[in-house]
Amino acid sequence: MSSSGINTIVFDLGGVLIDWQPSYVYLKEFRGNQDKMDHFLNHICSWDWNLNQDAGYPLDKATQERIALFPEHKALIEMYYGRWEEMLGFAHLDTLALLRFLKKNTDYRLLALTNWSHETFPIALKKFPWLSWFEGILVSGAEGLRKPDPQIYTRLIERYDLVNSRCVFIDDNKDNVLAAEQLGFKGIHFTDAGALHDKLNQLGVAVAK
Repeated sequence: MSSSGINTIVFDLGGVLIDWQPSYVYLKEFRGNQDKMDHFLNHICSWDWNLNQDAGYPLDKATQERIALFPEHKALIEMYYGRWEEMLGFAHLDTLALLRFLKKNTDYRLLALTNWSHETFPIALKKFPWLSWFEGILVSGAEGLRKPDPQIYTRLIERYDLVNSRCVFIDDNKDNVLAAEQLGFKGIHFTDAGALHDKLNQLGVAVAK
C-alpha cells in the first residue's frame, strides 16, 4: 500500500493498454483516402454509434439499423463488426510494462473498467493473455452501462468492495476521469506511459521505470 493509503489501481483498457483503430480496416477500403474514411467514421459508423454497443446494444441489430439508414454503404457497414478483430491492434508495451511491474512487485489490487461490447470482448481476452493479471474486469456491455455514467463506477465499487478514496482510476478520456473523481477516486488522465509513471509516483504509488 502507498503512503497515501491507496490500495487499488483501476485501469481503462482501450487507449491506455490496448490499441484499437477502425482505420486499420477502413483506410484500406477507402484506398488511402483519409477524407472519405473520416466522413464514413464521423457520419455513418460514428464513434457515438459504436459507444451505444459498448453499453450492451446488440451488434447485429445495430448493424442492420445502420444499413437501413445508409443502404448504399451496406458492405462497409457490415465490415465494422464483421472485421472488428482487424481493428484490434497491439498492446501499448510501455504501459503494459508498468502494469507488469505492479503485478509482480506490489500488493496493489489491479482492476479494469472498460467501455467495450460484451460480444467482442472475448476476442481481446483471447488475444491478450495478460488481461488475466487483473483481479477483475468490469465490461460496460455486460453491465448495460458505460463510462462516464456514475452507476458503472458504483457497480465496480460494490462488486469489488472498494473504498473510493483508496483507489486510483486511469483513463484516456477526461470525462471518464472526472466522473471517477466526483465519486472520490484519485483520477489520472492518461496521455502516455511516462506521464502515468510520474503521476503514480506523485500519488505515492512507487513504480520503477
